[in-house]
Amino acid sequence: MSFSLRRASHVARRWLGVVLCIATPLAAQLTPTSSVPAAAAARVTLDHAAFDTLLRMHVTDGLVDYDAFRDAAAFRRYLTSLERASLAGADDDERLAFWINVYNAYTIQLIVNHGERESIRNIDRTLGVLRLKGPWSEPIVRAAGRTLTLDEVEHRIIRQDFHDPRIHFALVSAAKGSPPLRSEAYTGAELDRQLFDQGTRFLKDSTRNQIETRFPRLSPIFTYYKFDFGNSRSELGAYLATWFDGETKKRLESGRFGMRELPFDWSLNAKPRSR
Repeated sequence: MSFSLRRASHVARRWLGVVLCIATPLAAQLTPTSSVPAAAAARVTLDHAAFDTLLRMHVTDGLVDYDAFRDAAAFRRYLTSLERASLAGADDDERLAFWINVYNAYTIQLIVNHGERESIRNIDRTLGVLRLKGPWSEPIVRAAGRTLTLDEVEHRIIRQDFHDPRIHFALVSAAKGSPPLRSEAYTGAELDRQLFDQGTRFLKDSTRNQIETRFPRLSPIFTYYKFDFGNSRSELGAYLATWFDGETKKRLESGRFGMRELPFDWSLNAKPRSR
């Protein structure tokens, strides 16, 4: 039997009224009674409190007590929490903070696993030669239900998905030439402040960069990842100028500055071991 469009519409309206009458009490039970705005209520935050506590206890001026991390059951539990974490519903800042913490935490775990106390580059060496895979290609990372290498976390997730050059001031490769490891975990709520502060600490540390001079000398990080900071020296200068003022800022903004590379210190960023 065929129905006219009008008849079908009429029947549909009648059935809709019945459905609404049935559904309304149930909907009333499920509707949140909180006055918190929907956007705020829906925000997902990831818990890095345990890592934050460990960093405050065992990292001083960027130097790490690896033995303390090795012995800390709380650190092992935190790594397990990273493996089980879900990023569903997390915004960009929460996700970026998560992956930075993943990279830094599993770099510590890499050092702990191998008992290395001189340089991360000693890991996976054969007869004194760094094997092709190297320490950054070891599938050590278990996070958000995935098994990854440190290289994959950095290049296939952080650099590829977020496009924020400041991450190079936050990712720490267990070397003294790297940016200093913070004595706090990154969080989505504080990420912008933390990354800017990391830029200040890294760029103004004369052991890592010498920018406030007539002939700046920069960390090799700016060579390794030069296109992350711009396509020319002028663009790099304009980017770095954000952290400076006075004559240094003007010189950087002009793009007219010489630039040499400082040696990168690969010695382990470890606290001196007590006797």
